[in-house]
Amino acid sequence: MSLISVTSLTKSFGALDLFANFTFSVPKGARLALVGPNGAGKTTLLRILVGEDDSSSGTVTRARGARLGYLPQEADFKMEGTLWTACLSVFENLVKMQEELHRLESLMADQPQVMGSYGKLQEDFERRGGYTYVTRIKQVLTGLGFDPNDYDLPLDHLSGGQRTRAFLARLLLSNPDLLLLDEPTNHLDIRAVEWLEGYLRQWNGAAVIVSHDRYFLDKVCTVILDMLPGAFEIYHGNYTAYLRQREERIARREEIFESEKQKLLKEVEYIKRNISGQNTQQAKGKLKRLSRLVQAIEQIGFEAASSQKWSETAEEVNVATSTFGVEEAERRVRGLRSPVRTLPHLHLRLGSEKRSGDLVIRTRNLQVGYRAEPGIPEKSLFKTPDIELRRQDCAALIGPNGAGKTTFLKTILGQIEPLTGEVTLGSSLQIGYFAQAHEGLDPGNTVLGEVEKVVPAWLPGQVRNYLGKYLFSGDDVYKKVNMLSGGERGRLALAKLALQDTNFLLLDEPTNHLDIPSQEVLESVLEDYTGTILLITHDRYLVDAIATQIWEIDANESTLFAYNGTYSQLREERERKELEALPEKQREIFESTNAVAIPGKSRNSTTKEKRRRLAQLQELENKIAELESILANLGSQLESPLVSAREVALIGREYDRVQKEMDAKLVEWEKVQGC
Repeated sequence: MSLISVTSLTKSFGALDLFANFTFSVPKGARLALVGPNGAGKTTLLRILVGEDDSSSGTVTRARGARLGYLPQEADFKMEGTLWTACLSVFENLVKMQEELHRLESLMADQPQVMGSYGKLQEDFERRGGYTYVTRIKQVLTGLGFDPNDYDLPLDHLSGGQRTRAFLARLLLSNPDLLLLDEPTNHLDIRAVEWLEGYLRQWNGAAVIVSHDRYFLDKVCTVILDMLPGAFEIYHGNYTAYLRQREERIARREEIFESEKQKLLKEVEYIKRNISGQNTQQAKGKLKRLSRLVQAIEQIGFEAASSQKWSETAEEVNVATSTFGVEEAERRVRGLRSPVRTLPHLHLRLGSEKRSGDLVIRTRNLQVGYRAEPGIPEKSLFKTPDIELRRQDCAALIGPNGAGKTTFLKTILGQIEPLTGEVTLGSSLQIGYFAQAHEGLDPGNTVLGEVEKVVPAWLPGQVRNYLGKYLFSGDDVYKKVNMLSGGERGRLALAKLALQDTNFLLLDEPTNHLDIPSQEVLESVLEDYTGTILLITHDRYLVDAIATQIWEIDANESTLFAYNGTYSQLREERERKELEALPEKQREIFESTNAVAIPGKSRNSTTKEKRRRLAQLQELENKIAELESILANLGSQLESPLVSAREVALIGREYDRVQKEMDAKLVEWEKVQGC
């Protein structure tokens, strides 16, 4: 049964459709992620689902009695009191039951007849979690980064980020049937995000999540709804499965487009051969149909124009009925460009040809902090082991907010003196610095002008083409910097940085304010970079993709720890150490429910194999679900009375191909399942 069903949902602002004809459902236990560029309407869609905004057309059906919990990006409390009382209010009925139990206890000595009422009430109290709700509150608040000293803070004394975290804590404790979360990882450090990931994976309810945290989506979500300009697509599986399926769909559509274009060119060749011969009437008829089709493709796009209803759609948009000449028809057909969106992968030549030698950074006995000034005492932040960064390495510096990551970067640059120890930089370094606040941008300049300052010899057309790779198109290039969003400023700063002659990049939170398409652009640029990178970020997906070592600041220990490997390897090692530290009984329970391998145990290889097999099964199930969706779509097309005989044959062949592929995957799934 679905908790929410959406049918033909459209939201328009005047003549502009923010999104149109969305149809999907959220069943119990689903983890649905809404992804897409900024401005695609993700937040608006959440607000419509929860009933805080109206759609322009279409319907949203909510299951009767279903309890919804909504976390907006900037959550606020409509209540007074402290952090603790706000969370305690969720359990108001349990608190009243507890007070009644205490009252009955005080009467027992003089009124033995209340024992029966007391027993029934106590049983109900225990069943509802009466003996664990205080522990639950503490677990959730601790998991979201609150200290016990924060419990008595008045709500109106909390910062904006703290209020959002407090609202999220209360929301989780209320245990709704469906959570609608808009950027839930904002204001959370990495440890708190990891706690939330674990909480949501074990939670029995459903969730619809908007997030730019790709690692979070990878760990939590099982369905991805990709919101595109004027369309949407659904993918089954986590974020990694979505990327793979998206590449496959794009490649398949590109093949279809090229195949159809070749068919049109063959039509042109037929017309050229016969326009003046015996088959002149047939050739003229073909030319007229070809002219209409090409004009439709140019106006409404390839997929709409080549569908079985293209002629109806063409009439709706007033496609011209004029017929081209043969030469003009051929020119227009050859000029058709694929409408299939391409994945952001930039093959830009970044990095200086000047080598800096093998050594880039070396620290010895380094302690990071601020020296004493008149009236201000010395402040120590953390100490580091003796670490080295070598040429073409990428080190990711991670840790909680306020731990001193930016201070460490400024210490490396020589802008702040270390409290003790020394930093040695390699020779011939050409340093590029990406500041978190993008101080290097001129607020009064345009996007075009900012890039022209770096490459004054380029023509305006060259600059515009270059900016297009960073998702600036059309009149966007004439926007003033002070009118740009945070994500747009980040992309512009990155575009300028990529043009500089550098061999060492220092990046301070480069993914802040970036939507997922922009993050993919950044990742592509950094993967192609030929120099060395030191990266401060909360983006674990980016860290996993490009980092060769992790430098993690432990604020409690006031120490930086260096780890050679990926973030996923670091996390797995940390979880194993935490597991090993558990008492044996707890470890056995955890192993049996989570299938986590312990080094040195005889069953280690068996557990690893089990985990590998489960991952393989999940991947196969995701693929089978995708193929089932494709078959359902093809089947509905075959049932349409508007499909011509030729189209039935084409769709039928594709149906058979997909059916065979799915049958093969089912056989493979059965083999893996039987292992």
